[in-house]
Amino acid sequence: MNDDYFKQQADRIRAMADKADPFTRKRLLDLAERYDAKLGRPSRATRQLRLPQVPEHSSEANVPTSPAPQLPDARLPR
Repeated sequence: MNDDYFKQQADRIRAMADKADPFTRKRLLDLAERYDAKLGRPSRATRQLRLPQVPEHSSEANVPTSPAPQLPDARLPR
């Protein structure tokens, strides 16, 4: 089976989902996503993710503003 087959199946299933009841629609769209996965396409959930905003000066964002606190000596009493 080639990529054209998977693409056609996903399109055909999405067309059926447009006419289906809500329960069946969800199942058909999940099936269409499985065909997309075989094509190497990202899933719908991945396409909807938003990337976190990175500060403009990302190298400066990781620099601590104060020295690290001194931890007490962790030795147990004898």
